[in-house]
Amino acid sequence: MGHLGSLILIAGLLLALGLAASLLAGRLRIPGLVLFLGVGMLVGSDGLGLIEFTDYELARTIGIIALALILFEGGLAAGYSEIKPVLGSAVGLATLGTLITAMVTGIVAHWLLDVTLLQGMLIGAIVSATDGAAIFALLRGSTLKRRLARTLEGEAGMNDPVAVLLVLGFIEWILHPDYGVVDMALQFVQELGIGAVVGGAVGWLAVQAFRRAKLATGGLYPVASLAVVAIAFGGAAVLHGSGFLAVYLAGLAMGSSALPARQTVHAFHDGLAWVAQLAMFLALGLLVFPHELRDFVWQGTLIALVLVFVARPLAVTVATAFSPLSFTDRLVLGWAGLRGAVPVVLATFPVIAGVPGSETFFNIAFFAVLVSTLVQGSTFEPLAKWLGATTEEPALPRPLVEVGTIRQLGADVVEVEINDGDAAIGVRVRDLGLPREALVNVLVRGEEALPPRGSTRLEAGDRLYIVARQGAMTAIEEARQRWRTGPVGPAPRPPRQPSTGAPIFTTRPWTEEDGDADAPERVLGLDVIERLNTRWDVPGALVVLADGRYAVTGPHVLVGSREQVQWHARRRLRSAQSDAERAWWQEVIGASAL
Repeated sequence: MGHLGSLILIAGLLLALGLAASLLAGRLRIPGLVLFLGVGMLVGSDGLGLIEFTDYELARTIGIIALALILFEGGLAAGYSEIKPVLGSAVGLATLGTLITAMVTGIVAHWLLDVTLLQGMLIGAIVSATDGAAIFALLRGSTLKRRLARTLEGEAGMNDPVAVLLVLGFIEWILHPDYGVVDMALQFVQELGIGAVVGGAVGWLAVQAFRRAKLATGGLYPVASLAVVAIAFGGAAVLHGSGFLAVYLAGLAMGSSALPARQTVHAFHDGLAWVAQLAMFLALGLLVFPHELRDFVWQGTLIALVLVFVARPLAVTVATAFSPLSFTDRLVLGWAGLRGAVPVVLATFPVIAGVPGSETFFNIAFFAVLVSTLVQGSTFEPLAKWLGATTEEPALPRPLVEVGTIRQLGADVVEVEINDGDAAIGVRVRDLGLPREALVNVLVRGEEALPPRGSTRLEAGDRLYIVARQGAMTAIEEARQRWRTGPVGPAPRPPRQPSTGAPIFTTRPWTEEDGDADAPERVLGLDVIERLNTRWDVPGALVVLADGRYAVTGPHVLVGSREQVQWHARRRLRSAQSDAERAWWQEVIGASAL
């Protein structure tokens, strides 16, 4: 137990160091992944020697699992509707752009490093992919134009499978000279095709299952989404397809749909992606021996410079030739090709396969990634601003409701689903009997979010998101019970009785003896049979009485026929002292006219 406790303690300390490095990176305006890798190098065999780690296979396994989680979260956060307008540019950069980057860098590596052309192409393939974790982290704190941000996000999600196939193809070609371009092309078609089919199918099935399943608690939905990641990746891999493409497309399908506990699932995978990044960068940092990097400073620097100033800009220019992008947009995209953990993970593949010189390739790739990430990551946002490619809004929109912030303000968000057979079906929102401290904020019907109106009638399957003060939770629970079993809604209005005289009109100040002005049960001795509206600036309501007359409660009570109440409301509207008071009398006029 002592040894196990030590391992758990070390894992916790490493996560804490990684989080501290993230905060420090934000203050220093440098990519956090650089410091994450630095923490791994610091505690590794060549640093403080706290952790002895030279297992390339374990590092690759950690990297693959982490990348799958990161790509799924990227697709989940984006959704197809966001990616669709830039799909052509994103796919072009992910496929043709990655291929051009690999070829240009590979040819230069062959010439600079005195290696064979195939070995040079392998190096080019290793460093060809932009890193999803690095791109997503960069965009979270950026104000880049939404179209450019989504293009980068889509590229980062889809180019990993292409880079993986290039690396595996060149490894196979080096180890088996009879392997060639045709074999690599067939492998491309097979893996990408199977990955796309499996990812689309698993994503569609996951959406259907989420909509139909009634899990016992909201905490089970993240568990279900984690199963989706494993099924998508594993299913594609078993069928010899691209697991990375499959998990990204599955995430994209789920991110495009209105699902139960959506905010919970998003928050879970956002946190899990951060844990995956930390684990991956720390593991890869442990593999690096800093004293060995001195021998690869100039090679790694030159490869990085070729990547940044030649290969990436050329790839962007060619891959987006038919996209509606300006010259400035292409400059920004060309400078945003951040490398990160993905190339370092890919660099472990040839080491494990036993490719000659592969450990040298690993160190060169690591140093090239370090240089390009520092240069591009630390200057990207200032360059984008200088080129006029930023806005006042964040590149990636924040959630509409941040539950943690709402709770700090003394409120909470309650999700309620209206099921078949509930008494609330057909009832108007204003007749739900909510307390004054609660408000229906959003009504989700099918895949649409509707702004709820008082006259909106509920249907089976509707989901209500109610913002309420924490002190009103007991009243909310009581209301939920009534919505299921009844009674809910107004009592039937009595038929209007013919009268030979004019209805009696009464007005006077409301007193404590009259009761709760928000939800009066009786007014002037008459039962309230329907509440039409509730006032929000001060306690008050518009109600219908048992004798068919209308009553407005509040600082003053007035009772009379529809015409009398409307006439009085118009007079009060003209003399109103505030916008809230004017809005209330307008609501009285409108609601009493129905």
